[in-house]
Amino acid sequence: MTELVAVILAAGKGTRMKSELPKVLHEVAGQPMIAHVMDAAEMAGANRKIVIVGFGAAKVSVFIGERAELAEQKEQLGTGHALMQARPLLESFQGTVMVLCGDTPLLEGKELRRFYEHHAESKNAATILTALLEDATGYGRVVRDQDNQVEKIVEQKDASIKELAINEINTGIYCFEAKELFEALATIDCNNAQGEYYLTDVIAKLAAKGAKIGAVLAADADTVMGINSRVQLAQAEKLIKSRVNTHFMQEGVTIIDPDNTYIHPSVIIGRDTIIYPGTLLEGNTVIGENCCIGPHTRLSNVKAGNNCCVQFSYGHDAACGNNVTVGPYVHLRPGTRLADNVKVGNFVEVKNSWVGVGSKLPHLSYIGDADIGDNVNIGCGCITVNYDGKKKSRTTIEDNAFVGCNSNLIAPVTVGADSYVAAGSTISKDVPEGSLAVARAKQKNIDNWKKLTD
Repeated sequence: MTELVAVILAAGKGTRMKSELPKVLHEVAGQPMIAHVMDAAEMAGANRKIVIVGFGAAKVSVFIGERAELAEQKEQLGTGHALMQARPLLESFQGTVMVLCGDTPLLEGKELRRFYEHHAESKNAATILTALLEDATGYGRVVRDQDNQVEKIVEQKDASIKELAINEINTGIYCFEAKELFEALATIDCNNAQGEYYLTDVIAKLAAKGAKIGAVLAADADTVMGINSRVQLAQAEKLIKSRVNTHFMQEGVTIIDPDNTYIHPSVIIGRDTIIYPGTLLEGNTVIGENCCIGPHTRLSNVKAGNNCCVQFSYGHDAACGNNVTVGPYVHLRPGTRLADNVKVGNFVEVKNSWVGVGSKLPHLSYIGDADIGDNVNIGCGCITVNYDGKKKSRTTIEDNAFVGCNSNLIAPVTVGADSYVAAGSTISKDVPEGSLAVARAKQKNIDNWKKLTD
C-alpha cells in the first residue's frame, strides 16, 4: 500500500456549541474530540498528520503541539477550501490522503484501517466512507448511477426531492490519491447554495473524467457521528462510555451498574476487579487485579496494585501498592505514594508523601510533605505542619513509630524509629529513636469553678 497521510479538518467554530472554545477542543471521555480523531488516524497507519485550523487556531495549535503539522484556513469557505490549505505541505507527496473531520470522536482506528485497505486494494482514485441512516436530514447524499457506482455527492441544500429520499449519506471521510485530489480541487468553484467550495464536488469531477470512485459502508453509523451541539456531545460521551464498559466486562472486570460508571478509554483495569456505581476512572489510571473500586470514587492518573480497595474517595496523580485500603472520604493528592498493606481511613488527606509498608493513617489526619516508614501508626487528628507561610518543609517518621492522636508535627522534624509521641503533643524538635515525646501543658484543675463563676 502507498504511504498514508491524514488531513484533519478542524477550522470550524461550531456555532451551535455556543462556546468561545473551538469545537474540536470540547472533551469527550476525558480528551478533546480532535485527540480521538488523531488516535484513530494513527491506528489506521497515518504516521503523518496535517490539521487544518481556523477559528481558535492558537488554542488548537497549542493542544496539537508537535503531534501534527498545521495549516491555517483564515476564512472558512467550505471543506474543499480547507483541504486546499494543505496543498503546500503535500506538493511532492505521491501517496494516499485520508480526509477526516476533527469533530468525529467516535471514530475507531480499526474501521479506518479497513477503509484504507479497501481503497488501496481497489486502486481507487477516491473512496468515500458512507453510512445508512433512517433519517438522513442535514447530511450530503451519496448518488449512484444505474450500475450502482458513485456518481456524485449532493449536499442537503442543493438536493432534489428524489435525492433527499436517499438514506446513504456521506460521512465526510475520504481516501484520495494525492495527485488526482489536488488536480480536481483546482477545478471546483463555489456556485452553490452556501457559496462554498465543497470537497464533495471533487467526487463529481473525478467521476466525470472516468476515475474510479469507490464507497465503503461504515460497520456502525454511530462511529462516524459528527458533533455539532452540547446535546450531541453528551450522546457521544454515552456511546463511548458504553463501548469502554463493554470492553472491560468482556475482559473480566465486573461493573455493577454500567449506566452509572464512567471509565475513560485510556484506563487499564485488571481481571476480577469490581467497579461499583458512581465511579469515575480517568486519565492514565491503572487498576490491578482483584480490586474493589467505589462506590462514588474518582481516580485520575492513579496507579493501584492488586487487591486494593478504594471507596468514596478522590485520588489524582498518586500511586498505591498491593493490598492497600483507602476510604471512605479520603483525598489522595499529587505525589502521594502508598506502599503495600497501607491503610488510609476516613477523612484523611495525603499530599506529596511516601507511606511505608503496613503503615496506618486511620482517620481525620492531614499528612503533607512527609516520609513515613514501615509499620507506623498515625493517631486520629494528626497533622504534619508543613508550611510556615513562606516555604514547605518535610516531616520524617521512621519505622515502627507511634504518633498519638491530635498531635502536630512542626516540619522540618524527624520522629525516630520505635519512638512514641504522646497524644495532644505539638512536636517541634526531633524525637530520638526509642523515645517518648510529650509536648503539652501540664493539666491544672481549678476546684469549685462552677461556684466561682456563678
